[in-house]
Amino acid sequence: MKAVRFHEFGGPEKLQFEEAPNPKIGPTEVLVKVRACALNHLDIWARRGTRSERIPLPHISGSDISGEVAEVGSLVIEHSNAEKVLIVPGISCGICDYCSNGWDSLCESYKIIGYETQGGYAEYVAVPGTNILPIPDKLSFEQAASVPLVFLTAWHMLVTRARLVPGETVLVWAAGSGVGSAAVQVAKLLNAKVIATVGSETKIDKAQKLGADFVLNHHTQDVPSEVKRVTNGRKVNVVFDHIGEATWEKSMKS
Repeated sequence: MKAVRFHEFGGPEKLQFEEAPNPKIGPTEVLVKVRACALNHLDIWARRGTRSERIPLPHISGSDISGEVAEVGSLVIEHSNAEKVLIVPGISCGICDYCSNGWDSLCESYKIIGYETQGGYAEYVAVPGTNILPIPDKLSFEQAASVPLVFLTAWHMLVTRARLVPGETVLVWAAGSGVGSAAVQVAKLLNAKVIATVGSETKIDKAQKLGADFVLNHHTQDVPSEVKRVTNGRKVNVVFDHIGEATWEKSMKS
């Protein structure tokens, strides 16, 4: 099969478009014909060799993947050939205390497809049968591939950690980014009120179409003051801050 992979860590020049062996599947695995694979900063970390001891070489990156089932293992009964699917990137044991309590990412054997295993920058990828989900007909392969890592992150921050509930107000920084745009949609799914920030006027309309109730330009407006104004002085219940030092003080004031 054709694949983009690297044989040693370094810059973009290490990426090679070449022939690679077709993945072999075990009895509990599924072979997926890749139709779309989104780019993620995780791919850069892998290529640079961040935590290199966990990355197999030669390596195929790509964690946000959608495609069609090409082959199923003998013990896989939930899926069939030609089914349109997206791949959940986190692999865990499924039986330890962490997994049993919904904290899969803390599993001692936790791996991310495309980082600790071979990923989706290829024609085919082999994954556990438990890691694929059917794609709704209304989503394209490209749209489905944009979902996994950013929506898992947004859901974990807003639902698992912040425990956002209907009627609360959340401030979402950088709503024009992948994880920021996911956060807007998750918050609206939970019937929360969303104040979103963007970095340019061209992104305001996009944030509004995603459901944001108020949109601020964090380069031209003072976010804490505007938050206080639109909430009638109450400020917000939750701040979705995935940026860090640059926004921390303003987040605390909002």
